[in-house]
Amino acid sequence: MRIELATAAAQVDAAAHLFDDPPIASAVERFVADPNHHLLLAYAGEGPVGFVSGVEMTHPDKGTEMFLYELAVDEDYRRRGVGSALVEALADLARTKGCYDVWVLTEEDNEAAVATYRRAGGLAPTNHVMIEFPLEDAR
Repeated sequence: MRIELATAAAQVDAAAHLFDDPPIASAVERFVADPNHHLLLAYAGEGPVGFVSGVEMTHPDKGTEMFLYELAVDEDYRRRGVGSALVEALADLARTKGCYDVWVLTEEDNEAAVATYRRAGGLAPTNHVMIEFPLEDAR
């Protein structure tokens, strides 16, 4: 297995089967063009079998941290360390970018995600509450 940073839309398109929905061309172009957005792809053989996306976020009194936006692993490659390797690779990238931490949100009943994040060195989940403000669909 190898892990590579996606820098072109063609790489994202080749990994389309890993996303919840088909990638949106304009969003893909915007994502890969932004130096604060990162998509790491895991390959087994020639094809992508997993990805992790991260977004650098900077606040004036805190510095920069990496938000682990999404992690996905092809069903045939789960429980083989791909997810943990991707999380660790994002943490390594965050270190090189000067981030002070990496954080992620997941549901507490998502046992696979919680186990993966803990296996990759994440601390126990907290009792934070996520509040969402839906906006008009911009698609």
